[in-house]
Amino acid sequence: MEPYPRSSASSKLMNRRQFLTAGAIAAVAAAEPGVAKATVRNWGNLPHYPDLDIEALDKRFKFNPKTGAIERVATGFRWAEGPVYFRDLRCLIFSDIPNNRMMRWNEEDGSVSVFRQPSNYSNGNTRDNEGRLITCEHDTRRVTRTEYDGTITVLMDKYEGKPLNSPNDVVVASDGAIWFSDPGYGIAGNYESSAKRPFELPTNVYRLDPKTGQATVVANDFFRPNGLAFSPDEKNLYIIDSGITDGGPSNMRVFDVVDGKSLQNGKIFAEFQPGLTDGMRVDVAGNVWCSYGWGDPKEDGVCCYAPDGDLIGKIHLPETVANLTFGGPKKNRLFICASTSVYSLYVNDVGAQKP
Repeated sequence: MEPYPRSSASSKLMNRRQFLTAGAIAAVAAAEPGVAKATVRNWGNLPHYPDLDIEALDKRFKFNPKTGAIERVATGFRWAEGPVYFRDLRCLIFSDIPNNRMMRWNEEDGSVSVFRQPSNYSNGNTRDNEGRLITCEHDTRRVTRTEYDGTITVLMDKYEGKPLNSPNDVVVASDGAIWFSDPGYGIAGNYESSAKRPFELPTNVYRLDPKTGQATVVANDFFRPNGLAFSPDEKNLYIIDSGITDGGPSNMRVFDVVDGKSLQNGKIFAEFQPGLTDGMRVDVAGNVWCSYGWGDPKEDGVCCYAPDGDLIGKIHLPETVANLTFGGPKKNRLFICASTSVYSLYVNDVGAQKP
């Protein structure tokens, strides 16, 4: 394990987009074993400005800058998840869960390297208010913090004496509290962890207090709590339920945050059946950007919802999306982890996350 890195639409639309040339595929095949390499679009099939895979459904969706297009910036992964952007280091760190590693994409030169392997089948990542990496680990069933020197601190691996299921997604509030979901996907078998293990706790959402180190259950009525995101003012928390995998709901609920410590008045914000959503981010205006997949392949990509719950735009991609984040020096570049690849596009928008 190494310390923090140093700076250095439709199917028709998909058919017109050739993301990877034969030459690029050959370059990936010839690359150093175990390390995915950055790739480029097939420039023999030039992108169309504005990009036709960025679909406005409402006049409020004004995020296509007209002179930008979707790019595949890296590929060669098995299931990319948990992207987190380091503006101070100009890089994106994300999980490649089945390959038991975390990857680093360098924005300055487009290179891709292994950040950490093994990663304990890490999933969700974020940064705390001091800029340290917070990670949900499937295999060890814990939430950790990577210190500035690269050492790892275990923040939580048990609740009331019982092991967590497998923490999935995580957000940090302005008071330093760590909120995370624990749906248990990571111990369902040996694909996203080392072995199948039984649940010993309900599928809860937790808040870990930064001062006392004590954890409380803030939501306990989800089939499979998944992605989390605060509204810009932190008065609301959005939580995804991907319980359709177990015969449950596929939706996103929004809650009032009470005194920064508990949740009340949960209500349905968006429904996703027949597919599901996994991860999400919120922009400075309170719009919710979330993944979509596992339903109609022509709809794979990202959905954008206005604060009132109206679906106002879509970004169509050729792969099922897991999670996304805003990044770039101006926080106006959307990075999307989609199955085997990472995509990006510049948007006329700014992410609300602080670090």
